This record gives sequence, structure tokens and C-alpha cells, in this order.
Amino acid sequence: MDEFRITVSLSGERIDRFLSRELSSLSRSYIQKLLKEEHIHVNGSPVRANYKITEGDEIQICVPEPETMDILPEDIPLDILYEDEDILIVNKPKNMVVHPSPGHYSHTLVNAVLYHCKGELSGINGVLRPGIVHRIDMDTTGSLMICKNDRSHQILAQELKEHSITRRYHAIVCGNIKEDAGTVNAPIGRHPVDRKKMSTKTANGRNAVTHYQVLERFGDYTYIECSLETGRTHQIRVHMASIGHPVLGDKVYGPSRCPFHLEGQTLHAKILGFRHPSTGEYMEFDAPLPEYFTDLLDTLRKRYHSGR
Repeated sequence: MDEFRITVSLSGERIDRFLSRELSSLSRSYIQKLLKEEHIHVNGSPVRANYKITEGDEIQICVPEPETMDILPEDIPLDILYEDEDILIVNKPKNMVVHPSPGHYSHTLVNAVLYHCKGELSGINGVLRPGIVHRIDMDTTGSLMICKNDRSHQILAQELKEHSITRRYHAIVCGNIKEDAGTVNAPIGRHPVDRKKMSTKTANGRNAVTHYQVLERFGDYTYIECSLETGRTHQIRVHMASIGHPVLGDKVYGPSRCPFHLEGQTLHAKILGFRHPSTGEYMEFDAPLPEYFTDLLDTLRKRYHSGR
């Protein structure tokens, strides 16, 4: 059982929100689960998720050993960019959910990784998300890191928290972006009406920063690279939509109709870089663009240069 102790230096914040920020290796939902099961004590007594912390509070968090995994390994081919005894870097395909969730308990990346790694994965994020440090959406492709042990998971989660991990995405967005480069600095939180969406127009947003650079222009569309400082849910999709340039094919934050036959947004996690958890060496991986993406770029180039 892992144990953490934290002395609080501020007051007034909910404990589940505070701990999800302080312990980035644990998801907020998992922290809430620990609170419900009384694995988190403040000044020696269990508290609920809505407990408001006070300066000087002593928080003790006991993370139990991972439960026996109910999620079954599945022999699903993986596009592996790198692998060693600590980490696995994969190029996730389109239409694959990263981890099991309601309605998606099989054919996920976790099912595939459980089979490939023979169950040897970090258990910090619980039985449904073994090894998962960060996520990308089902219809987003590209590089993703998996941790094979808790030590690697904790180190890389800390890198993620410190914004020292390089994450560069390629996207095709609607409209012609006037600037060659720019930054969107707008907090992101749950949409005030549609709880399945995220929004920059919410009172409870968390800091979110996306840098973008134009790679190529096609008149009505722009091919860009986005660099993330933070990693909020749907961050690039929400930020680009907020400045009037939603990601092409994104039916949640963009137009409902798309002139191309796409399955979700044209967004690809291309570059992933970090310090290796054991060696400390900086490593960087480049996930090749998927075929649908390169085909679409070819189509846009032909249309634009032919004047159509």
C-alpha cells in the first residue's frame, strides 16, 4: 500500500480538487473513490469529497494495492513506437478508446496493452486505467505513453504536472488563420449546460494554454501544429473552436456537417517527448500521420492549388 502525507498551506478549497492537483498521478475520480472508502484522513479522521481544507491540515492518503483486474486482455495489434521495462509508447489508431468506460469495456487500448504486457502495468489509476498516465480522445490518433510500474508512473505524472513533457499535435482547422502563430490562454471547465462538453465560458475553469503555428494554408482550411502547456480535456478542440477555427470533422465543437468523409476530428498527437523515468535521458517520439490524414492533406493541396 502506498502512503502520502501532505501539510496544507491554504484554506477553502475542496479536498478532492486540491489533491487532484497536488497528486497528479491520481485522477480526481479515483481520489473521490478513496475518500468514499475512507482511505483519506484529515488530522486523523476520514472526510468526504466536499470537505474544505484549512491551512495546517495534515492529510494522510493510503492508496490500496490494485484490485484484481476485471478488464480482460485482448489480442489487438499495437503500433509500438518504443518499449522497455518501464514504458511503452504506442501510436493509437482512430476509433479506439484509451481505457474502459461505460459502453466501452472491450476493444480499448488498455485491453490491448494488458495482453501485450501480460498484465505488468502500473496500478496507480485503478483497475480500469492500468498504466495510463494521460489520455487522448477516441477519434484522436497518435502517441501515448503507458507505464509498466508505479515508480515510472509517478515520475512521469510529475513531469506532466510540471509541464515538462513535450506534446505537439497536428490538426486541420476550419477557416484561414490570419496569424502565422499564436497562443490561446483561456481556462477550460465543464460546459454550464451540456455536461458532456467542455467550455472556456465557465466560472470554474482550470488554467489552459495552447500554442499554435501554421504549417500550411488551403484557403478555407489551415494545417497547424499545436503545443500544449497544459492537458485539459478536449483542450485543443475547445481552444481552437473558441477563436473561430474548430478542428475539421469535430461535430461536438465545430459544424455538424463536413464536406469530407471523416470519422471524427482531424487531430493527431504527433510528437511526445519526456525524460526517461530511469535514465533521466530526454527522449522524443514522432508518430507518423495516419493515412486518412495524409490523404486529406493531398486532397486539400490539389483543390487549393487548382483553384477549386
